[in-house]
Amino acid sequence: MSKNKRNKPSVATYGDYEMITPPNTLREALINLPDGDDPVARAEAALSMLSDDYASWMETECTRLDTARRNIRAKGIDKARRDALFHAAHDIRGQAATLRYPLAAAGADSLCRLVEHTPDVSRIPIALIDQHVDAIRAIVREYARPDIAQIAAALNKRLRLVTDEFLAHENKNRPDVLANILAPGITPTE
Repeated sequence: MSKNKRNKPSVATYGDYEMITPPNTLREALINLPDGDDPVARAEAALSMLSDDYASWMETECTRLDTARRNIRAKGIDKARRDALFHAAHDIRGQAATLRYPLAAAGADSLCRLVEHTPDVSRIPIALIDQHVDAIRAIVREYARPDIAQIAAALNKRLRLVTDEFLAHENKNRPDVLANILAPGITPTE
């Protein structure tokens, strides 16, 4: 019976409002863990064991991005090749920090924005796609350099500026979406 009482929310009344506090059943779950069992420590240990593979995984992602770019260069851009490029850049943007290459995320974010917000993707200059892909690959390849943070910041800033300029031109007749397109980036390295 006392367990049911703990599982009910408490209600406190203050003048013109009430505060409802839901039960906190998570405490019971943590209290009942076996001695010495720390799930966060186990997860960190598992990630640590995988960390030797991070560089090869990031290289695989960069190769996937380069392949998508080469396919567009060779065959032109259609929905499937556009999607392949976007998903490769999107995956790098999302995995860069986890794989210990956070400086590559901003360039990937810029490429995602370019592909996502250009109304007619066939108008994207291949040189602009090349600049993004080459910058991301260079940042990953040269990550051990002591000055990589400055180099990556300069590359990412320039990519963002050129992308914003292109998107502003391509969306000049779409003022309703232009403000959202030119909003600050979502990656923490910008």
